[in-house]
Amino acid sequence: MHHNDFLPINGTDYVEFYVGNAKQAAHYYQTAFGFQPVAYAGLETGLKDRASYVLRQGKITFVLTTALTPDSSIAEHHRTHGDGIKVIALWVDDARKAWKETTSRGAKSYMEPQTLVDEWGEVVTSGIHTYGETVHVFVERKNYFGPFMPGFRKWEPEYRPSDVGLLYVDHIVGNVGWGEMNRWVKFYGEVMGFEQLVSFDDKDISTEYTALMSKVMANENMRIKFPINEPAEGKKKSQIEEYIEFYRGPGAQHVAMATDNIVETITQLRSRGVEFLHVPDTYYDTVLDRVKAIDEDLETLKKLRILVDRDEEGYLLQLFTKPVEDRPTVFFEIIQRKGAKSFGKGNFKALFEAIELEQSHRGTL
Repeated sequence: MHHNDFLPINGTDYVEFYVGNAKQAAHYYQTAFGFQPVAYAGLETGLKDRASYVLRQGKITFVLTTALTPDSSIAEHHRTHGDGIKVIALWVDDARKAWKETTSRGAKSYMEPQTLVDEWGEVVTSGIHTYGETVHVFVERKNYFGPFMPGFRKWEPEYRPSDVGLLYVDHIVGNVGWGEMNRWVKFYGEVMGFEQLVSFDDKDISTEYTALMSKVMANENMRIKFPINEPAEGKKKSQIEEYIEFYRGPGAQHVAMATDNIVETITQLRSRGVEFLHVPDTYYDTVLDRVKAIDEDLETLKKLRILVDRDEEGYLLQLFTKPVEDRPTVFFEIIQRKGAKSFGKGNFKALFEAIELEQSHRGTL
């Protein structure tokens, strides 16, 4: 038996954002990112304190939730953090066992196992706390055949922009405070049975001004990958410190979403108004010296500002959006893997310089 068979995970079930205005956020994720409407819960379904819109693209499910009353925990979360990720839900075969195994190993319970039932069947959920106010909810849906889960009804608006080719969640990055990275690495290792995939230190990820440390934790089948970042000493304020300052604590920094045609996906996203970090022309002068032969046309990549990196097993193409809300906190990564299992280490410097340019515009460097 492998030591972490105690928590088998099939994949990411959903990512839930607490936002200031879920109706408008849903329109944004439909229009800008091509997510498709799935389900809705709110006043019309008997909820008094919240409204939630469920959107899906490929295997990626986003839930956008907003408070309907000023005194709810959702309103409090939004007041403190702005729009952000509250729940990273994990799809399991047994949500009761997942809760028991993790809480017995020291996880703080967020939600005891509960069974939700409607005419489509039943879903069992449970949950634990992780860094900051972020939580993991375990979702067991083997006996459920409805659109999302009990309590939601089908959401079928007329407005349905096409998707942009996003397929699944590749990884989700957490930002934690000074000296906290190893504590959370240990949490994912001991409480959830994850293994450390890779680590980057401040020599790998630094520029003249700022630095960070990062370790990547992954579950056994590698469907769940959680890089954990902490700030490192630099002459100026790092993007991780900026995030923690504006998010008011640790939280999920970005969701990386996979595509199998990044050129097409980024072309679509740009035409729909998604803003990406600026990569300087000079990046493309030397990129092929580093990554050697690639299938894509370099001029096309340069026009779209797509980054490329290579590891022992192949290469990857990636690009990062600017923050998608007014606080410089949560953003997205679009990634296409062509064999590479890594996270674009060779791009960190270029990426950081691009982020520092944005920080200097914001006056937060």
